[in-house]
Amino acid sequence: MVKTRFAPSPTGYLHIGGARTALFSWAFARKQGGKFVLRIEDTDLERSTQQSVQAILDGMAWLGLDYDEGPYYQMQRLDRYQEIAEQLLTQGLAYQCYASKEELDTLREQQRLAGLKPRYDGRWRDSRQTPPAGVKPVVRLKTPQEGYVVFDDLVKGKISVANHELDDLVLLRSDGTPTYNFGVVLDDLDMGITHVIRGDDHVNNTPRQINILKALGASIPQYAHVPMILGADGERLSKRHGAVSVMHYRDQGYLPEALINYLARLGWSHGDEEIFSREQLIEWFDLTAISRSPAKFNPEKLTWLNQHYLKTADDTRLVELVMPFLLERSYHLPAAENLLKIVNLLKDRVGTIEELADASAYFFRTIEPPEALRTQYFTAEIRPVLEYLVDRLAQIEWQRETIHREIKQTVSSHNLKFPSLAMPLRVMVTGETQTPAIDAVLELLGKEETLHRLRGRMEIFPG
Repeated sequence: MVKTRFAPSPTGYLHIGGARTALFSWAFARKQGGKFVLRIEDTDLERSTQQSVQAILDGMAWLGLDYDEGPYYQMQRLDRYQEIAEQLLTQGLAYQCYASKEELDTLREQQRLAGLKPRYDGRWRDSRQTPPAGVKPVVRLKTPQEGYVVFDDLVKGKISVANHELDDLVLLRSDGTPTYNFGVVLDDLDMGITHVIRGDDHVNNTPRQINILKALGASIPQYAHVPMILGADGERLSKRHGAVSVMHYRDQGYLPEALINYLARLGWSHGDEEIFSREQLIEWFDLTAISRSPAKFNPEKLTWLNQHYLKTADDTRLVELVMPFLLERSYHLPAAENLLKIVNLLKDRVGTIEELADASAYFFRTIEPPEALRTQYFTAEIRPVLEYLVDRLAQIEWQRETIHREIKQTVSSHNLKFPSLAMPLRVMVTGETQTPAIDAVLELLGKEETLHRLRGRMEIFPG
């Protein structure tokens, strides 16, 4: 059975790159009818925090990346790492190294000055020296000194690395905690991981991990290393490109299905399909369709996708999502039925839930139009036309059709074109020039509020 995993370190939030790795691992497991495991690699005691663990769990939950096992925590498995390290020591496949940090720093500096690749020189590999008193050793793997590590990467193709290029890596630190390479190997082995899908910044770790697996006599999983994500400028993705927590996108008003759709298209494709559901992603997902080239993160494309999902989203759901943004702005909210209608009217015109809240502002409070708009539209010529319209609007039943009819009749009786009245009317009521159809806006605003705003604005007209 296929089994994949996502194994983040809780040293920060769940970022875009990590979320995409999780998505690819999840989608592959779901496509193959397998299992997806979440594992928290928390052995970096200085940088790991419970807050980061929670941020990862929250991000996975919001994206809907459900896992079949876990979360597992490495710090709860220390006995297992120490047990296997002892086994390798007993078999002569690992050894204790007492080299101090100062010694190793000096060695690296000497190698650097000589133009050599910095690497451990194996000084304790077959040493018969008496261990220095009071020094806690690390445990190192006896890496084979001949031959090659060869594996077929499911994205990059065949990769071959000479063993003499690899030094004797540390398995256990002196405090008994595992290094990344040792912990990840034992975790994948114990959890039955068949496919390791991860970023290609781990390619150099893979030969080392395979050597550990060979020392343990274990089967080798299949590896798929996914190229990194770059900014639109071709530079490594950073905060200035939008490489922030996935929860930041939630807080900005993006929908999880939009982010899932976008992340899936970052380095993977199914023909020319741009928009697809979670179910279609599972049906179509194939590791061979992952590009070998880095993907470029484009915030505008993400917003474009989000616009699509907003347009097709259920209005009741959008009301629930926009409510915190409205309350944050201290808006006086209308009845639920009207809020549903407002959302329905505006959702085609915005890119995020936050923009939806901003676009609806004039429904909840009076907005003073800028001086430039007042000068342009509040003219002496249009004032009598608006006064005529206000009188007529005060007498009608408040429905969109009757509102439209009165505006149209007023335009006709004064020999005007529709925009010459609609624009001043729009600015007077909303303070803006870009809104949905003015009759729809007035209907939702309500008769009392519309007439109140119009009469108030008449006071600042010239003449």
